[in-house]
Amino acid sequence: MKKNNVILQTTAKVTFFIISLFSIHIFFAGHFAPGGGFVGGLLTTGAIVLLLLAFDLETVQATLPFNFTVVIGIGLLLSLGTAAGSILFNVPFFTHAFAHFDLPLFGDTELHTAMIFDSGVYLVVVGAAITIIQSIGGDE
Repeated sequence: MKKNNVILQTTAKVTFFIISLFSIHIFFAGHFAPGGGFVGGLLTTGAIVLLLLAFDLETVQATLPFNFTVVIGIGLLLSLGTAAGSILFNVPFFTHAFAHFDLPLFGDTELHTAMIFDSGVYLVVVGAAITIIQSIGGDE
């Protein structure tokens, strides 16, 4: 693959942005429709892989300076913490809670503990997939 393919790199940048926005939409829509943390995480991973195809690994790592193994750990803490939080309230494991809040900009908003769990799943999927891809792609 050419290293300085301007058309591929420009298209990848625009497509990365579009896929990332769609990933956020899928993540938030996932509570009431198909989607959620796993699918949103896969879409984000796909967007990052597109950048890896257009650029080299060092450029993408410089652009996204995250330690993805730490991202996996944060995701696991969120997911397991949400699931184990039910133990503190003496309710069955994985019982989720929700409440309505009147937020200034959004109006009546329903907040769920399942959203925190989905955030953890999202982070684990992105972190694990990118760690695997970086491990495979880093061996040159």
